[in-house]
Amino acid sequence: MWAPGPRCASTDSDQPTAGRLLGRGPADRKPATATITGVTKNIPAIAVEGLRKRYGDVQAVDGVTFEVAHGEFYGILGPNGAGKTTTMELVEGLREPDEGTAHLLGQPSWPRDPKLLRRIGVQLQASAFFEKLTAREQIHTFAALYDVPPERADVMLETVGLTDKAGTRDDKLSGGQAQRLSIACALVHDPELVFLDEPTTGLDPQARRNLWDVLRAINSQGRTVVLTTHYLDEAEILCDRVAIMDSGRVLRVGAPSALIEELGVRSLEDVFLQLTGREYRE
Repeated sequence: MWAPGPRCASTDSDQPTAGRLLGRGPADRKPATATITGVTKNIPAIAVEGLRKRYGDVQAVDGVTFEVAHGEFYGILGPNGAGKTTTMELVEGLREPDEGTAHLLGQPSWPRDPKLLRRIGVQLQASAFFEKLTAREQIHTFAALYDVPPERADVMLETVGLTDKAGTRDDKLSGGQAQRLSIACALVHDPELVFLDEPTTGLDPQARRNLWDVLRAINSQGRTVVLTTHYLDEAEILCDRVAIMDSGRVLRVGAPSALIEELGVRSLEDVFLQLTGREYRE
């Protein structure tokens, strides 16, 4: 299921309900408790092997391989143009790879399987809300696509702290509020696996921090979350592990703190510098 992507920068000072009630950092995150229907525990939530995608002379994705465990908060980190979004689209089954495979919850993501689509939630980087609808009308419309009752949709509005904005049209929401609504739309059918493509791009610092609380809450409920970002601080704060990408390739995978320690540097920025020989540019 797709959901709306990033909006313009805007102040978003109201703290989400999910952040107040469920927000946790990596150090005290509880183990995943979600039940993965039909998938044995020894099968990863995501298994990607040798993905490649070329557009003309550009090798956008070049042999990407990684695995994500059930309940993990996994980040795909890299500067703009690193191949993060194309990788996500291949993994999600939105694009056909030239080579390689991606399995989600034990099932191949390509060709697309409607049964699998009901178990994943996707927030695309570039998409749009339905025109001239309020926040409640937006999420009720998404819910209807999956035969989800309106009551469930209203609960999701509350989860992301938008109950008081239910009657507000999307073009009147702040950037952070619009992002929370888009995430709610991607979660309304209660997916086991959630993909978020640079959800905080364009938001001011306070709106970003508020959205982080929502993302922590999503993960703490037992969902596997895969996040692409070009913000180093975001990856370090939110993610259990990160795959550092550049020029279509995965350079290194590990917990942010472990990568820093392994390479004997002070920050993820220094990790990128050591791996590539050049400074990181967000």
